[in-house]
Amino acid sequence: MIQLSTMGLVKMVPNRGAFVTQLTITELVEMFEVMGELEAMCARLAARRIRPEQLKLLEDAQTACATAQQAGNSDDYYYANAEFHRLIYEASGNGFLAENAHALQRRLKPYRRLQLRVPGRVNSSLSEHEEVLAAIRARDDARARDAMRNHVVIQGEYFSDFLALMRPVERQLIPGE
Repeated sequence: MIQLSTMGLVKMVPNRGAFVTQLTITELVEMFEVMGELEAMCARLAARRIRPEQLKLLEDAQTACATAQQAGNSDDYYYANAEFHRLIYEASGNGFLAENAHALQRRLKPYRRLQLRVPGRVNSSLSEHEEVLAAIRARDDARARDAMRNHVVIQGEYFSDFLALMRPVERQLIPGE
């Protein structure tokens, strides 16, 4: 329960118990906007600072994402995707930024996983990773920043599809339904 509380998924109320934290759509959008900016900054700095051994690990993570996508395994893709992002945080060379990006990533974890269930999202995500990786390889910090921001922020049709997936989850959280 403490881990869920630190992730912001459960609110602990003394003498009353634990309650599931329910984000509003506005809060969720705001969190993804901030996540997009944090990860964009990580990608921008990574493009300038990544070391050869870090680039190799990032390429390996992208290969793992592609393998999971080809197998149609969204769970394996989810874990490979998390590693891809973690490696970019690390390659930024800014520990404070990496720590905060990772903390918000943990908070958004259930929602990031859910968005991979949107039809076609894994394929799009993989393509977006390729653009981020190409920009980092080219040491193009502005392109890396923009590609990562576009990858993280839920946009357009994907956002509507994502919301449609959330509706059954919201109903499950309401007692008595």
